[in-house]
Amino acid sequence: MIGDLDISGVFLPTLLVMMGLTYLLYLVVHALLTRIHFYRLVWHRALFNVGLYALLLGAVDTLSRYLMT
Repeated sequence: MIGDLDISGVFLPTLLVMMGLTYLLYLVVHALLTRIHFYRLVWHRALFNVGLYALLLGAVDTLSRYLMT
């Protein structure tokens, strides 16, 4: 992570911004999985959603590190 982001004098932690972007990405993936009825195959939907969010957050973090270099 690169520290803080300065948006019009307001400093936001990078992790907070990445979590917001990840949540938007999660909503898209969740809608897609719901539309194709993937959740019929999942045993515990809440645990799957937490794991999916964690996976997407790791992907966004890795992608942001790759793009910053």
